[in-house]
Amino acid sequence: MTSPPPANEGTRFRVLGAISFSHFLNDMIQSLLLAIYPLLKGEFSLSFMQIGLITLVYQLTASFLQPLIGLYTDRHPKPYSLVVGMSSTLCGLVLLSLAPNFGTVLVAAALVGTGSSVFHPESSRIARLASGGQHGLAQSIFQVGGNGGSAVGPLLAALIVMSGGQRAIAWFALAPLVAIVVLWKIGGWYRRHHLASRTRTQGVKVSPPASPVPPRTVALAIGVLLVLIFSKYFYMASLTSYYTFYLIDHFHVSVRSAQVHLFVFLFAVAAGTLIGGPVGDRIGRKRVIWWSILGVAPFTLALPHANLMWTGILTFIIGLILASAFSAILVFAQELVPGKIGTVSCMFFGFAFGMGGVGAAVLGV
Repeated sequence: MTSPPPANEGTRFRVLGAISFSHFLNDMIQSLLLAIYPLLKGEFSLSFMQIGLITLVYQLTASFLQPLIGLYTDRHPKPYSLVVGMSSTLCGLVLLSLAPNFGTVLVAAALVGTGSSVFHPESSRIARLASGGQHGLAQSIFQVGGNGGSAVGPLLAALIVMSGGQRAIAWFALAPLVAIVVLWKIGGWYRRHHLASRTRTQGVKVSPPASPVPPRTVALAIGVLLVLIFSKYFYMASLTSYYTFYLIDHFHVSVRSAQVHLFVFLFAVAAGTLIGGPVGDRIGRKRVIWWSILGVAPFTLALPHANLMWTGILTFIIGLILASAFSAILVFAQELVPGKIGTVSCMFFGFAFGMGGVGAAVLGV
């Protein structure tokens, strides 16, 4: 027989807030790495190809372990794995502040990427568990934390790192330390939730959840969604990696001013993510995805011809539209493959990070 579904416990906004805050701290560190590229370029006399290589190493390690982690934790949940991942990020950040050469910078980027590969699939699973059925809203709350952190990172880099130099990066070690404390508490909630679910189903044969559509249709739909993720993150990673250099070279602005412009773009990404999830819950996720993919095209085509003021305006609009579909795409995929939350999440986060890194490296060359 099949066990009845557990009673709807409602949306756990405290859990969602905590995991979103942890996502904020995690992605703030990641965007810090991108924001200090001008500093690293001057400190180690790097070429643009080497800048692209840093992005490639970080994003490949951020994606390489995710399939293995997702497959394993779908079968064997590990409530405190998020603490382990954040500890890797902490080590990478400290190493980056002390790096004496380019090779050490790559190792530091790999450690930060490894932490991200553990964080994203498991935290996405927790967001869905705490959603109370409002899956798009939950994913948006979770995602907006990361996007907010990505937006704040360049501002903090401009205020702290650019004035204090490479060693000032060590101050950001406070962020993963705070995140470790929060994630330990989230792990406790996750463990209790898992134990309660196991108790409810103990002695009862539970049928695995079935997809609402045929396997061939699922495979085709997942393939289309991955192509959409590829197009979005190839563009987004390339823009975040080189936007500051473009502004400095084309408009002769200062490094600090370029980082403020990068903050505006990343803030728009955060706003688009927050809006897209609940809108997808209301009007349908396919409509949000279509709008995100097609709506950004005219603004992207106009961008190379704009002056400094319009460049800021256009990149804000691009970020807002471009980010609106990620929560919709992820929830869409999770509903196509029920019961495989970790696997689906790691597939999309991993593919997004990996393809973004490839895009940045190719454009760097």
